[in-house]
Amino acid sequence: MLLTRLRFTRSSFALVTPHYHRSFIQRMSTMKAIVVEKPGAPEQLTYKEIPRPQANDNTIVIKNHAIGVNYIDTYHRSGLYTLPLPFVVGRESAGEVTEVGSGVSDFKVGDRVVYIGGETYSEYTEAKPASVEKITNDVSYETAAAVGLQGLTALTLVRHCYPVSKGDYILIHAASGGVGLLLCQLGRHFGATVIGTVSTAEKAALARENGADHVINYTQEDVVSKVNEITNGLGCHAVLDGVGKSTWEISLECTRRLGTMVSFGNASGVVPPIPISILAPKNLKLMRPQVFGFLATREESERWWGELFELLAKNVITTNIYNIYDLKDAQQAHIDIESRKTTGKLLLKP
Repeated sequence: MLLTRLRFTRSSFALVTPHYHRSFIQRMSTMKAIVVEKPGAPEQLTYKEIPRPQANDNTIVIKNHAIGVNYIDTYHRSGLYTLPLPFVVGRESAGEVTEVGSGVSDFKVGDRVVYIGGETYSEYTEAKPASVEKITNDVSYETAAAVGLQGLTALTLVRHCYPVSKGDYILIHAASGGVGLLLCQLGRHFGATVIGTVSTAEKAALARENGADHVINYTQEDVVSKVNEITNGLGCHAVLDGVGKSTWEISLECTRRLGTMVSFGNASGVVPPIPISILAPKNLKLMRPQVFGFLATREESERWWGELFELLAKNVITTNIYNIYDLKDAQQAHIDIESRKTTGKLLLKP
């Protein structure tokens, strides 16, 4: 009834009920989002109403249907990685295009897309086309958001940072996490012997289901001893470490001579400064990548997204969604992911 009166008698409606009219117009130009005004604990994630973004000549606006929760979001919230305050949290989402700038030709209103960039814990996100890829109708918004940032991270780790091949031994820390499970799947696909570390029997079972040949419960077993036992004392061709401070020395010990150590996360804290000579005894290669460095050009983005979607279509990789939270419950999502008790992917739904 309210909308009917607005449609047919807008001027009289405004005069009779000015308060509701202003509220209606305000709702059309604002949105709900998760904002950080001061770095700190999960309690700093504030669910509030802010201006809704509009496209400029060279951007588009996406209505978010599924939003990925990633460890990097906790780094931004806590201040480990600094952003100008205040800011909207989040690095990835999937949804539909609702507005297109006049200078944009690759997208149209109604396109289903996945986005990696920033400010995604919100109902709407303004995005640069270079950071957006279209998704087909057979890929759900939840799947796209679940496989985006973590899938590209896992894929670039095993295809660029260390090109995994048949016969390799690779060690994956936090093997039951979002990136860890995808790394297990990809390691199996490329023919490697996959060794994963976990903290519980339940997580060990999940890692095995997703491709881990050997699983080490680090709360009960010595990781270095078990790796040496599995590899006949040689160590692993590559160690993929998203945990950071608490596993750094273990990872170095588990990497074989001429091997590759890849540190890509700080779940347990930042790796302290190291003397470069620490790599010399075994002639090790060390890399500290970030996924956005692989997506700097449109050609690179299309290459990695294309390969990721192809693997998804062939069921080489599958998503493991732990939980979907309402956007207003982002605090709980951060509490859960930082507890390291979760498995797979966490999502938010506006």
